[in-house]
Amino acid sequence: MRLRVLSATDVERALSMAEAIDVNAQAYALLSAGEATVPQRVPVETPRGVTLFMPAYLHPTGALAVKVVSVFGENLQRGLPTIHAVVLAVDSETGQPLALMNGIRLTALRTGAGSGAATRLLAREDARALAMFGAGGQAMDQVQAVIAVRPIEEVRIYTPSGHSARNLAQQLGQRHPGLRVWVADSPAQAVRDADVVTCATTSATPVFDPADVSPGAHINGIGSFTPEMREVQVVGLPRLRVFVDSREAALAEAGDLIQAVDEGHLRPEDLTEIGQVVLGEAAGRTSPDEITFFKSVGVAVQDAATAQTVLQRAAELGLGVEVEV
Repeated sequence: MRLRVLSATDVERALSMAEAIDVNAQAYALLSAGEATVPQRVPVETPRGVTLFMPAYLHPTGALAVKVVSVFGENLQRGLPTIHAVVLAVDSETGQPLALMNGIRLTALRTGAGSGAATRLLAREDARALAMFGAGGQAMDQVQAVIAVRPIEEVRIYTPSGHSARNLAQQLGQRHPGLRVWVADSPAQAVRDADVVTCATTSATPVFDPADVSPGAHINGIGSFTPEMREVQVVGLPRLRVFVDSREAALAEAGDLIQAVDEGHLRPEDLTEIGQVVLGEAAGRTSPDEITFFKSVGVAVQDAATAQTVLQRAAELGLGVEVEV
């Protein structure tokens, strides 16, 4: 049995952000249309961390994959990354494993692309300013996704220490010389008059004051992933409409929404799956003054769809290494 092994660089070379946005929009649509099999992810706890197994199968495209991602908080003390991940792509006709690829890179790409798909559907066409909260491993792809779908001229970055924000600003400046990039001194400075606000932090409490959000802004929230975490405070956002990648997953994992529902500020039926908007079954933005919020907890259909396309392009370009196993 031959298996193609793809590094982080291979994944990046195989699929551009613009292409990944289209792939993830289709994956959302298939999920909302009931044309995907997505078993609940399986967490396996060990004394030092947790490993998650996330499988998915997309019926029309035949994409079949499983992601294995581990989160071990003490790894930094050992000189290792906190998160490790691989994605195994499988032939849905034969069950033969096809490829093993770097899951950290693929996850960052598909998560950014998911926000890009939502931003393309929900943000105002004239969006020019982006506020970015967080500057970790997901941040670059989040910014790249937004500037791929809107004419962004300015990026404000905020982190509590400012150190990682300065590093991200420098990297963005090198990649996009014409983009105005600066580090905000406070959350309010970052979010005021921003057309798009993206949050990719591990904060358990809101990272900005809803009162500072301008009418007509679009918000992406991809950081909080447990019922206890509340990166974005929806209470106090006027004329708010909430969109999710998966209603079931969001109501089980997204503390931003779970806590708002428990407090009576939001109803489960207020959540619209972004795939329904892709399919034309639900409206996206309906007025210039609406505030739209896309909350993503990440769904395995994104991994399967992205992995399938990465593998196809990698084969065409001769990327990766084929090994006999």
